[in-house]
Amino acid sequence: MSFTAEVKEELSRIEPKRQCCLKAELAALVRIEGTLHITGKERYRLEIATETAPVARKTIKLLHGLYDLKTELTVRRSVLHKTNNYLITVVSQPRLPQALNELGILDEGLALTYGIAPRLVRRDCCAISYLRGAFLGGGFVADPHGDFHFELTAETGEMAEDLRKLMGRFGIHAKVTQRRGLHAVYLKGAEPIVTFLALVGAHRALLRTEDVRIIKSMRNDVNRLVNAETANIQKSAEAAIVQLEAIHTLDATRGLESLPPALRELAALRLEHPEVSLRELGELADPPLSKSAVYHRIRRIEELASRGSSWEQ
Repeated sequence: MSFTAEVKEELSRIEPKRQCCLKAELAALVRIEGTLHITGKERYRLEIATETAPVARKTIKLLHGLYDLKTELTVRRSVLHKTNNYLITVVSQPRLPQALNELGILDEGLALTYGIAPRLVRRDCCAISYLRGAFLGGGFVADPHGDFHFELTAETGEMAEDLRKLMGRFGIHAKVTQRRGLHAVYLKGAEPIVTFLALVGAHRALLRTEDVRIIKSMRNDVNRLVNAETANIQKSAEAAIVQLEAIHTLDATRGLESLPPALRELAALRLEHPEVSLRELGELADPPLSKSAVYHRIRRIEELASRGSSWEQ
């Protein structure tokens, strides 16, 4: 089962207590996944398609419970995707036009409407239920082990924009894009996705996402530390090679015994301990030297080596 299917299964079990919230949830499901057929004057047939069994059950339950509508369920097996497709058909019946009006699909004159009817999301609880229904209908959220990505699909730009504004009402800043004739309201990054899951009540999915996010963050921190340490070690090794070359040059041209005592002592320590850092080299000196003092003496040795035989003691 995909992570999206797991989230939808969890959300489908939520039972809002207010009837207005139930209507808002059903309205979003019908708007996102429904297809309305006009079969005559004030005669309609509604079809709602989904690939998730819990969503199909939830939709049928809402249609029956809120409006006592008769429904027919057809289950087809997708050979390509090896999944079931559920088609809920609400046949033409006297109560259907009024239900479609209450759900914001038809206006008072029984003409088609677009976008979200403001009366359906006036209360915050209803707005949350609408967003839950929109996800049940056309939501996608990537498995948190991969890239964090979230989408709500919409057939029209107006609907997508209304969903974006509705999410913004709760501090979730989404963006809208269009591809293959459909509009999508999308979120990038873990933070807004986690906020949405918490808002609509997907707490189990929220905890799983947070667990993965923490692990990812820890792994990234460790990688940064390892990379930084590796870079420091490589930098120290390259510097030590340059220092050793300078010491060998001085030894070959004038001899280390011609160096001032302080430089001669440090050169001997470096030859004896080629792998240690400047700080560790200073700790080996007697008496110990600060990193700054070691650095300045090393610089002096390198300068003398660069002059070749022209330097004077």
